[in-house]
Amino acid sequence: MSAAMLLREARREDLPRIVRMLADDPLGQKRHRVEEPLPQEYYAAFDAIAASPANALYVAEMDGEIVGTLQLTFIPGLDYLGAERMLIEAVRIARERRNCGLGKAMIAEAIEIARRRGCQRVELTSSASRKDAHRFYEQLGFAASHVGMKLMLK
Repeated sequence: MSAAMLLREARREDLPRIVRMLADDPLGQKRHRVEEPLPQEYYAAFDAIAASPANALYVAEMDGEIVGTLQLTFIPGLDYLGAERMLIEAVRIARERRNCGLGKAMIAEAIEIARRRGCQRVELTSSASRKDAHRFYEQLGFAASHVGMKLMLK
């Protein structure tokens, strides 16, 4: 990476860029609506995330440009003597900035956030179809230790 990456909490005005990044792949195209104006549901979701002490939406900036995003959720539990864990989701890098170390830097910052908060572990989710992402996370030390399942309600 040529410029320094800054990971900061997202602001409402960042939403159009975040949604464009989330939609910029075959899976994202099915899940997101990129239109002007942005559907209000995105703003309602952002407000809920921002109001929750257990959630945070981040953007990565380089040279004043938003080039990545991820969401962190902190989950209390009874396992490991009541340890909290952090879940990483919705990781995206702008297409023109992929394969330059930005994802690695973003995940490293997220892990540091978990350490400072005292989390016992970091977990992440990634669609089963994202084989390149799985290899990337494994290179960073993550292990595929569980089988994830979901039940779509809508």
